[in-house]
Amino acid sequence: MERTDQSLVGRWWWRVDRWTVLALGALCGLGWVLTLAASPAVANRIGADSFHFVRHQLTMMPLALVAIFLVSLQSPRTIRRVAVIGLALSLAALVMTFVIGVEIKGARRWISIAGLSVQPSEFVKPCFAIVAAWMFAEQKNPESRLPGYLIAGALYLTVLALLLLQPDLGQAMVVTAMFLAEFYLAGMPALLVPLAVSSVAGGVVAAYFLLPMSMRASRGSCTPVPAIPIR
Repeated sequence: MERTDQSLVGRWWWRVDRWTVLALGALCGLGWVLTLAASPAVANRIGADSFHFVRHQLTMMPLALVAIFLVSLQSPRTIRRVAVIGLALSLAALVMTFVIGVEIKGARRWISIAGLSVQPSEFVKPCFAIVAAWMFAEQKNPESRLPGYLIAGALYLTVLALLLLQPDLGQAMVVTAMFLAEFYLAGMPALLVPLAVSSVAGGVVAAYFLLPMSMRASRGSCTPVPAIPIR
């Protein structure tokens, strides 16, 4: 495409961050390789053919790439609006996991919508990342009166509390790392850096010792499966 091309796709091509596109391509390729390596055993265990999940991955990947491309064409203002609406809906769905969620191994992380199993935390992550980054930017905007740090921090604590109540330690760690990275890039005070690192380390250690016990207790009411002797 020529630099003089003023079409929507032409402007996108010359303004898009090429390193981000390369990273997305590498991530998709790595995901496909890992699915090819790890999924056959799981597929055989549930009675499907060995490449069931591989075909599913290859079927959904083009749709995901089209969705990424269409989203990247939108203006920042539109993205912020969609993220705010998406965060509100996904937080509501996250709360619904405690009411209508399916309990699996002592955790409630999935709900059924229109016959599809959905994990709301997967939608919380991108929407929260955009809204938190927006609030951090508003804090630095001299024309804005929004308490960006306060709003971003309150949203983070809300998401973290809901994830730990499920419990979902993995997603909580991802959201925490994302929030702290954005806060650091937005100008986190130097005194808060060691405090944040020590708090995260302490939280991980505490969760390691506390969450497994609560999950075992929640599974205690389940009917035990009789052991099958191995010959």
